[in-house]
Amino acid sequence: MKLPHRRKLVSAFSFISTSPTSHSFRHHNFVHPIASPRRTSTTKNKTSILVKMSESNQNYNNNTNNGQETIEAQRAKGGFRYVEDVAPGLKLDMELKTIHHTSISDIQEVQVIDSYFGKTLVTDGKTQSAEHDEFVYHESLVHPALFWSALLSGTASSSPSSSPSSSLRHPPGTAPKSVFIGGGGELATAREVLRHSTISRLVMVDIDPQVIDVCKRFLPEWGGQAVLDHPKFQLVVGDAHKYLMETKETFDVIIMDISDPIEAGPGIALYTQEFYRRAKELLSKPNGVFVTQAGSADFVPHPHAFPEVGRENGDGDASRETTCFAPIMNTLATVFDHAVPYSCPVASFGEDWGFVMAFD
Repeated sequence: MKLPHRRKLVSAFSFISTSPTSHSFRHHNFVHPIASPRRTSTTKNKTSILVKMSESNQNYNNNTNNGQETIEAQRAKGGFRYVEDVAPGLKLDMELKTIHHTSISDIQEVQVIDSYFGKTLVTDGKTQSAEHDEFVYHESLVHPALFWSALLSGTASSSPSSSPSSSLRHPPGTAPKSVFIGGGGELATAREVLRHSTISRLVMVDIDPQVIDVCKRFLPEWGGQAVLDHPKFQLVVGDAHKYLMETKETFDVIIMDISDPIEAGPGIALYTQEFYRRAKELLSKPNGVFVTQAGSADFVPHPHAFPEVGRENGDGDASRETTCFAPIMNTLATVFDHAVPYSCPVASFGEDWGFVMAFD
């Protein structure tokens, strides 16, 4: 089945007329290099969505001509904005053109908007992927691991197809054949996996069926029904951590497209030594490869990222780790022989994004 060509409403808005409320950010403080287990989830992160009127609209009462301007004329002067925190004092602020969908699932708030970066999936106020560059994130997450698995098995092809919509070809009957995706509700990670001609089985476990349904309806270019109907694809709605802890199946590649490991958040259990050891047990030999998204790739200089942390804790250390990229790599390195960090710029995230690939 041919996959889509390339290229992770609001019923009540927040209108900002005074100081904004506090929000959580994509950067999170890591106290320990190896995280402790909590719960699991499938989003990449959380904060509150900010949608505000332009200054001209906020100052309507001061600037109207004796109250004679119509609502329509005033509305034309103002505009909705989509504002997302990247780090303390650093924001993405852009025009909000259209709100296609908003809903609240049992897990999170889900929105599809049209902004500067085109159609965009937003969960709990954080951009998950945008039309402009979703392929950058998803290709970076998937293809290095799959081709490395092929190299480890000695079967990689040096001449993949030149057509971006066709399969990436390996010698017939070679690795990788089986792939697991944790998270991936946008279906774009699965879309990229299914481009590889060797794949015979792809299992995706995502905890939020509403995200999958919304993406199928509003973001079909991400993968949509073509992925869901693919004969090699199996969707399991459930907890990826629980699934991998209980399954007896092995995989050539395990891909984690999940939330950042916030210390008090639900995704933390998918970043622990215990979980990585279990993933290693489920990888095929000798070509098994594990890969995970790893948050912001230290885009914000540490002196500017939560410099107040040390003072608040009374330890005087203002240089504590504020991103999860290095801790994830360090934790994987305690389990696998090799932990390889890499990153790519994702403009819609406002920063470089990190990944870590691990293998023996």
